[in-house]
Amino acid sequence: MTTDQAPPATKNRIPFQTFILFLLPIILLAGVILLFLNTGGGLDLKSPAPIENLIIERYHLERGHIELHVQNTGPAELTISQVIINDAVMPFEVSPGASIPRLGKADIRVNYSWTAGEAYGVRIFTSNAIPFDVDIPVAFVTPKPEAKTFLSFTLIGLYVGVIPIFLGIFWLPALRTLGKQWMTFLMAVTIGLLLFLGLDTLVEAMDQAAGVASAYQGIGLIGIGAVATYMLLDMVGNSRSSDRSEISQRLSIAWRIATGIGIHNLGEGLAIGAAYNLGEISLGTFLVVGFIIQNITEGLGIISPILRDRPRLGQLAWLGLIGGGPAIIGAWIGGYAPSPFLAVLFLAVGTGAIFQVAVEIAKMVQRDAARQPMPGFVFSGVITGMLMLWITGVFIK
Repeated sequence: MTTDQAPPATKNRIPFQTFILFLLPIILLAGVILLFLNTGGGLDLKSPAPIENLIIERYHLERGHIELHVQNTGPAELTISQVIINDAVMPFEVSPGASIPRLGKADIRVNYSWTAGEAYGVRIFTSNAIPFDVDIPVAFVTPKPEAKTFLSFTLIGLYVGVIPIFLGIFWLPALRTLGKQWMTFLMAVTIGLLLFLGLDTLVEAMDQAAGVASAYQGIGLIGIGAVATYMLLDMVGNSRSSDRSEISQRLSIAWRIATGIGIHNLGEGLAIGAAYNLGEISLGTFLVVGFIIQNITEGLGIISPILRDRPRLGQLAWLGLIGGGPAIIGAWIGGYAPSPFLAVLFLAVGTGAIFQVAVEIAKMVQRDAARQPMPGFVFSGVITGMLMLWITGVFIK
């Protein structure tokens, strides 16, 4: 008679001795750091001047006063001692206090009768007489979260994101009548669009990173956001692709294209809202017109994977809203509380999402090309897509 024996239990727990061996180098490292901080590593060097860094994140203008939102990104606490506007020393108040700890934030309120339309230079001195400057190019009352401005920024987001994306989606019935080779060509066009869009988003993120406090390491933030988003979308897509039909897979790619473009449009909305917030009305209007022209091509990119399918109207509506709607949210954030940190984060996430979807579509095009070789269609499609956004970008940059 045989008896079933249970398999030996696998050891999921780390033995105590192994845990101690892992922990020992960390304890020794902490000791080395403590020794260095107490002794200076044998070097008797002192900084000839205090190291301080103050970031003026944004300013807020109301009748009779100016508010400056600042953050201490230096290595130690600093104290605000003086505020000068156009060479005039002004009384001020700091909330919660004049002494700001490292990475702490504060609001500086200056009573000043500014004149609308004029430019002002503001200089902040710390107790160590280190100056930090910010320029107000055009003085006007900063928009407040009220019904009128809320509706205005919503309309800007609609003009920039939602309307042109839907106009691009309206090409679906006409494009569905094309032959297989032309559909492959349009898929290649989408790859070109996404590659150019991804590069443009990455450059925008790097430009915005210059305005992020050095302690937050803007370039590192871009890398984390882009790589994490790329790998997450790739993991989710691969985990579900095995048990899906080709139609479902193509629709899934369309959703991901819409998501990536939507995050990109969130960054565009931030830029436009921030331009209006700072009083640069002409720049904001110029950006709106340029993005309207550019985003109609993004609508084409969203529908290209599903040209041979019959998506429902509700699905198309959601694809358009996901692709264009975030521009509204971006306009709200940029218009009321512009933040370089959020702008970099959103643009980094958008970069990773766009490149991941471009790779997925490239795989689809490669499968189609393997069945019916058409390298000329693929090459011309990718270059056409990139040229389309380059030409429309001429109206924006």
